[in-house]
Order: sequence, then structure tokens, then C-alpha cells
Amino acid sequence: MRTSNRKRLFAAAAAGAMVAGSVAVASPASADPDGNADVSVTVDIEEIREPGVLALSVAGDSVALSEDGSTLLVRQFVGVLPTVTVTDTRTEDEVPAGAAWAVLGSASDFVGAAGQEPIGAGHLGWRPRLLDGGDTGLVAEGEEVVTVVDEPTQPGNNVGLVDQELLVSTYDSGAVAGGEYAVDADLFLRTPADVAAGEYSSTLTLSLFE
Repeated sequence: MRTSNRKRLFAAAAAGAMVAGSVAVASPASADPDGNADVSVTVDIEEIREPGVLALSVAGDSVALSEDGSTLLVRQFVGVLPTVTVTDTRTEDEVPAGAAWAVLGSASDFVGAAGQEPIGAGHLGWRPRLLDGGDTGLVAEGEEVVTVVDEPTQPGNNVGLVDQELLVSTYDSGAVAGGEYAVDADLFLRTPADVAAGEYSSTLTLSLFE
């Protein structure tokens, strides 16, 4: 082969090697030598928000009445209802439109421990007292309910706690949502002077309605 031909062949081979080299450099630079690649996966999980609730709690489960204020005709036994708290952890948006809540109370007859004649629930009355009504002015205690041996202090209120009587309420649940409200009541049992001696017991049931 002539010298000029060998030079042209060598030049062509070198050019081919340069093209091949440029193709190799174009391969992905991020690939690991062993052929593996990592992808980061993230997620932001928000805390579950529990809906608010409207709840009733009472500071104690019993009250003992003691005699005070008796007369020759009527014996009177008094005590204080343990503090009743209404807690509303809801937001205003969680309250149904137009909703209102109320705590009502009713008592059973006083049953004698030794078989005495029962004392009807109508002989038990109360005088509710708002302890904490918040800042809205929309929470209020119920009216006094006197007993069947009393003259009414409000029209028709001398019935005792026979039926569901109002302890505390609001007419706008949404406006007072997110608050805590407390109430108690003076309790009084009034009986005829000749009531049989002995121990008696009754159950005062408090119920929260909306």
C-alpha cells in the first residue's frame, strides 16, 4: 500500500474513533456506576380534627338536705345542687342553624327507707343560679319552681320538680358555641309538719337537650 493511502485510512479511522467517543460522553451523567437510582417520596399528613361536642357534667352525684326554716305548719329541708356545667367545644359552623339548648330537671318521689309513705316530687322545688354565663348574655338560668304546699311566686310555678323544669338555657347555640357555662340551684323540700320521721331518697335527673 502506498504511503498516501495509508495516511488517508489512518485519518478516517481516527475520525471514526472521535465520533464514537463523542457518543459515549452523551450518556446520562446521573446514573450510578452500578445502574441504581433513588427517588425521594414525601407526604405531609395533617392531624385529624375531631368535631366539637355539646356535653353536660355535674360536680357531684349526691346532696343531703338539712332542716332549716321550718314553721309550725311546714317543715323545710334545704341544700344546694352540685354545680352543673355545660361545655360546648363546637365551632359556630358546626352548630345547626337555629339550634338552642337547655338543661331540664325532674325528680322522683322521695321513698322512705323504712316503708314510710312516700313524699311526692311536687314537694321539692329549686331556685336556679347562674354562676358563669359567659360574655354574650345569651345564657340564662331558669325560673324558680316552688312546691305544691306553696303559693305560686310566678303564674303556675307551684308544681315542684315533677316534670322537666328549666335549669339553664340559651336560645342561640351558635352564638355561645366554644364556651363553658355553669349553674347551680338552691333546693328545698317542703312537707306538712306531721310528715313521718325517717330517711328518704329521691333521684333528680338532669338532661341536656338541643
